Amino acid sequence: MSTPFLAYKSYSLTSTHAIPNGRSTPILTTANNHYHYYYNNNSTRTSGRTYNIVCCQNKENAGSYGNLSAVPTQSNGITSTDMVVESGTRTIPTTTTTIPLMKPCDGIGIVSYLKGKNYLITGATGFLAKAFVEKMLRTVPDVGKIFLLIKANDKEAAIDRLKNEEQTHGESFKAFMMRKLVPVAGNVCESNLGMDLYTANEITNEVDVIINYTTFDERYDVALNTNTRGPSRLLGFAKKCKKLSLFLHVSTAYVNGERQGVIMEKPFHMGQTIAGESSTSKTLPILSIPVLDIIDEIKLASDLKLSVHENEVAQKMKELGLQRAKMFGWQNTYVFTKAMGEMLVNSVRGDIPVVIIRPTITESTHKEPFPGWIQGNRMLDPVIISYGKGQLPGFIGDPKGIVDVVPLDMVVNASVAAIAKHGIAAKPELNVYHVGSSTINPLLVNDLFKFSCDHFTCSPLVDSKGENIAITGMKFFSSMDNFSSYISDEITQRSGVMDAPISDSKLRGKLEMKCKKKMEHVVHMAKLYEPYAFYRGWFDNRNTQKLMEDMSFEEMKDFGFNVGSINWENYILNVHIPGLRRHIMKGRLVS
Repeated sequence: MSTPFLAYKSYSLTSTHAIPNGRSTPILTTANNHYHYYYNNNSTRTSGRTYNIVCCQNKENAGSYGNLSAVPTQSNGITSTDMVVESGTRTIPTTTTTIPLMKPCDGIGIVSYLKGKNYLITGATGFLAKAFVEKMLRTVPDVGKIFLLIKANDKEAAIDRLKNEEQTHGESFKAFMMRKLVPVAGNVCESNLGMDLYTANEITNEVDVIINYTTFDERYDVALNTNTRGPSRLLGFAKKCKKLSLFLHVSTAYVNGERQGVIMEKPFHMGQTIAGESSTSKTLPILSIPVLDIIDEIKLASDLKLSVHENEVAQKMKELGLQRAKMFGWQNTYVFTKAMGEMLVNSVRGDIPVVIIRPTITESTHKEPFPGWIQGNRMLDPVIISYGKGQLPGFIGDPKGIVDVVPLDMVVNASVAAIAKHGIAAKPELNVYHVGSSTINPLLVNDLFKFSCDHFTCSPLVDSKGENIAITGMKFFSSMDNFSSYISDEITQRSGVMDAPISDSKLRGKLEMKCKKKMEHVVHMAKLYEPYAFYRGWFDNRNTQKLMEDMSFEEMKDFGFNVGSINWENYILNVHIPGLRRHIMKGRLVS
């Protein structure tokens, strides 16, 4: 049943204000303290989710209909028989779901906390760190100093690198930025973070918040030094800081390794392994469960480095890292060393308030500073770009599986909100936040490539001859063997090697070598993705949802991270892939 409804007087409410199924929050109140609650009815369409907005208190907004509930008080709840606004109609559902009544929320106090605070940020020229700094400077101009730890030989070199990195805004913003930012030459892999004594003393006297970003590396020795030992070195420095109110460590949701099902937002403890969690006395004798000792892992990598030829070190380290990761229940070196980093953080944190942010696959911005901004070829992007180029008509993976994507700006906003909440509380505890979409707004692998196909069909890439590249729907393969066989045939057929004259051995040899290199590249890419292609984990985000519920309406507008509001079809077609083409491909023709 649906009838026209009376429009709201004060606000325009959209699906961006909706929150997950089963949750309610008084995000918005009118001047007269009229309550407005939001409720996600969890219905889905190809283009995304449909959101209901439950409005109550008082009847001048709802209309004077006899079957609407009375003005709610703290003793009664709001049911779905209250007015539900959906697509411009008032609907009266036949079923009733109780939504608890909550008092109006004043918010966390994000901006007031951030003002005047001084920050130390590591990994400052990386994708996430740059977006965080931009957001802080744009939304909190009264922020104090932001010390940026940059790998460089000296301060002048650090300043030059910072200037080269900033290309997002105009000259006026760049000038303002350089007044607020303090480039510091240093390295988390060195004692005292590689800083000179004067700078280190300045930071320990002034910094309020430390934020740790790290980078990806397949070499086991390098990853152990940056991802595992780096955060603990930084925490050691944090303990010297006289004003410190929070330490924020940016990790990844995939530190959860090969866990399956719904994965909770829980910290790691020293020696904890995924293999140990999944083993039982029936499946594996307890003496056979590998014991993880971080000191032993560091020694193992060090011993290997001394025992092999210099030219072999890089490859041997990659092999060792992958072997050790899989033995303990992680997919690769990166997530394994990040998990060990979390273990050390939890072990040595002492009384320092610590927040761990675990984003999933972080891709281009949804809205800020503008839609589609991205830096570097992210996790999904090599596959999407190769598909659009017509070079990857098939790939390994389960089309019904979930690919857990989150836009960069939502990761940044969640981090900012968590900093404010726990910086204000200043409790000596560790809090973990998953920032992702798998449990609230899942994107299927098949839909990802369907939307990508739609984009490249409507707006195809152009080859070096100026001709449009035609693509077909993505084919999916359930094993590496089947995929390898398929892609080998595809590459051979497209290369023209079969059409080359048998007598022209030089041409055939050149084409065959080209095919071999393409084949090796694609298979290597597929092996990197294989552990995630059939992933059966979903990242619970109750802590993140509670963080969002604590925010006021104004804070949600300025620092929102409601992943449930994303229309994936629109995001992939009109935001993400155009962003890839603009910022990564830069309009280049396909060779």
